[in-house]
Amino acid sequence: MPLSEYEQRVLSQMEQQLRSDPRMVSTFTSEQRYSGRRLAGGALLVLAGLALLVAGVAAALVWLGVLGFVAMLGGVMLAISKPKGAVAGSLGGGKKARPAARRDSGFMQRLEERWDRRRDERGR
Repeated sequence: MPLSEYEQRVLSQMEQQLRSDPRMVSTFTSEQRYSGRRLAGGALLVLAGLALLVAGVAAALVWLGVLGFVAMLGGVMLAISKPKGAVAGSLGGGKKARPAARRDSGFMQRLEERWDRRRDERGR
């Protein structure tokens, strides 16, 4: 069933808004998502953690198994993490990524403002 004119117009407006969102564009057009060095290091850490886990189970040493599990988890985190200061895609303007705390502070500030407004409205 074809879309009506209204639905087509709304869909095209949504597409234009998504294209103009710089965060969305930089997310989908990042030049280098994963570093080969980090992937290799993470894979080695996962393998070492697996060996420790198996050794801990074989020797009935719980602490060694837990250490192996933590090493495996760290290896996966290392492999999937981006380097700090990663350059965004070509449409992002080549700026460095902002620190997470700075981004989160804006979000938290907006939440606090909304909370204060609600509290003021209920107090009236």
